[in-house]
Amino acid sequence: MINEAFLNDPYPAYHALRAEGPLHWSPEFCGGAWLLTGHADVAAVLRDPRFSVRRAGGWANSSGPGALTELREFKRIFSRSLLFVDAPQHTRLRQVMNAGFKPAALQELAPQIQTIVTRLLDDVLAKAAVGTGQFAEFAQFDFMRDFARPLPALVIASMLGIAAEDRSEFVAWSDDIAAFIGSPTPTLEIARRAQVSLIAMNEYFRQLLPQRRAALGDDLMSQLIRAEASGGIITTKELLAQCCTLLFAGHETTRNLLGNGMLALLQHPQQWQALQAEPSLLPSALKELLRFDSPVQYTGRRLKVDVEMHGQVMKKGDLVIPLIGAANHDPAKFTDPDRLDIRRNEGAHLSFGYGPHVCIGATLTYLEAEIAMRSVMQRLPQLGLVGDTQSWGENAVYRSLNRLPLQFARPSPAAHVQTAEVHYA
Repeated sequence: MINEAFLNDPYPAYHALRAEGPLHWSPEFCGGAWLLTGHADVAAVLRDPRFSVRRAGGWANSSGPGALTELREFKRIFSRSLLFVDAPQHTRLRQVMNAGFKPAALQELAPQIQTIVTRLLDDVLAKAAVGTGQFAEFAQFDFMRDFARPLPALVIASMLGIAAEDRSEFVAWSDDIAAFIGSPTPTLEIARRAQVSLIAMNEYFRQLLPQRRAALGDDLMSQLIRAEASGGIITTKELLAQCCTLLFAGHETTRNLLGNGMLALLQHPQQWQALQAEPSLLPSALKELLRFDSPVQYTGRRLKVDVEMHGQVMKKGDLVIPLIGAANHDPAKFTDPDRLDIRRNEGAHLSFGYGPHVCIGATLTYLEAEIAMRSVMQRLPQLGLVGDTQSWGENAVYRSLNRLPLQFARPSPAAHVQTAEVHYA
């Protein structure tokens, strides 16, 4: 199922799978798993407590001989993460972490996000003003490298109160972890790299703890330290695991929404032009872009008990894969689901999940993306694709572009305002 054609465009495969039925057992996928394609079924599983998120250990152990003992520390850290615990532990941790993601708290962050966006676009424009071919009508840049990749990483660094100059290091760590999560059958080598990076990330926060304990601020890490003191977080190891979770998960969805969304809009010029003519459509457009090409294509659950669906019995311990990308293109839920329509209003997509484990950072992602897309529309006129030169990554879970070359009308030298350098890889 997972091949180059699927990675470039998974939606035909989802439609073919749905045509065969709503529930499938795949012996190859993740070493054996049930696949669900329908919007209603995926939503039902994501809110059903019989389907557990506790799967980190078995996942790592499946990577090959020796994994059971060699990946112990990786499993220990991952198993404490908000992403991989069930209620009541999940409920407790979620209550602690929700404080930093309330709409009021995030609105206070909006000026910082705008500042980061402005500086990144200033840098793009500065390079256009002095770069090779500066007398050409259009300038080119890589939207992923120069904008979509650094933006969310710089934002989550700011929220955690960590140095922006460390961004390239923790993005590299996150990429290694994402490669493990995104592989249906991870090799031991992929798992080893993920373990090295997760341990490095954990150690980064461990060394930062004494300094932060001595001078608490308003950042997310300080909030977790206060929660530890009040009993909301039980151990320092649990605290560090949540810091790692925030750092890792804090940029994957936003980065991919920006890249996938920009590509989709530019591939559908009428939709892009409509959005430019009516920027008030941006909130609706972002929801549609998340549905149309979800940054997270699937997730996983382990059955706590036997469950019967569609006449088939799924056994306790079986892995169930809710295919979020397929659910978002279910014709039973969305009219003409393969059509991009920024005015669509047909109910919720599932790109942020559903139920108790719905993405804690969903509001932040919307806020970042709205500020980013609005600024791009304002500052990069006549934006367009550079042929068919985009490149998709090899991650089946996190649908992301490695490269998205774009061009825009070159500004006059007088229009450029020099700003401080932004550090990113």
